[in-house]
Amino acid sequence: MTGAVPVLAIDGPSGSGKGTISRLVAERLGWQLLDSGALYRIVALVGSRAGLPPDDAAGHADVARTLDVRFGSQTDGSEQVLWGPEAEDITALIRTEEAGMGASRVAAIPEVRAALLQRQRDFARAPGLVADGRDMGTVVFPSAVLKIFLTASSEERARRRHKQLKDKGYGGSLADLSREIAERDARDANRPVSPLRAADDALVVDSTPMGIAAVVDHVLALAGSRGVLPRG
Repeated sequence: MTGAVPVLAIDGPSGSGKGTISRLVAERLGWQLLDSGALYRIVALVGSRAGLPPDDAAGHADVARTLDVRFGSQTDGSEQVLWGPEAEDITALIRTEEAGMGASRVAAIPEVRAALLQRQRDFARAPGLVADGRDMGTVVFPSAVLKIFLTASSEERARRRHKQLKDKGYGGSLADLSREIAERDARDANRPVSPLRAADDALVVDSTPMGIAAVVDHVLALAGSRGVLPRG
């Protein structure tokens, strides 16, 4: 719980489906949504546009502190991300594999994580928040009323991501994608600050054999069993 606002934290590795699941759960509940990964993707994109070297901690932290970004919805209900005074639509730009790898790099910078911490916590607004990320339950919202660690086999995560990219018109081989996911998993799990791991009190959900609707229903059932939602 953050103040009087209930928080449902959903963490997990790349390709586990936590972004889709979090968005659908938030819609079903009528709650706010925090896509924390988008913030790191935006920092990486803006830093790259500014010509910052990947290891420029101070430069990327300054980008994080001054980030001018707004989240909204497109006509089909999907997320829209607008950046800068001109409200540039960068939704597609931050969803590429390159942006994901950039996010993983800047997320390992302690100064960036510190700069974004309060901004993430400010998303907790009534009636509740579904927070999607890698350290939502361990660092950002340690008092969340329910913590889910959503995972799937590495093969299934690569297959899902490959299909998602193909559906969006992007290329890339499944083998290359599998290697990139493995590298990102290792970097996320071994970074010195806020490494990817399940919180001690998290419920682990393996979505490998499950479809999207089944995972959403399962998460909502867990929320109900924990008293997060009204019964009946």
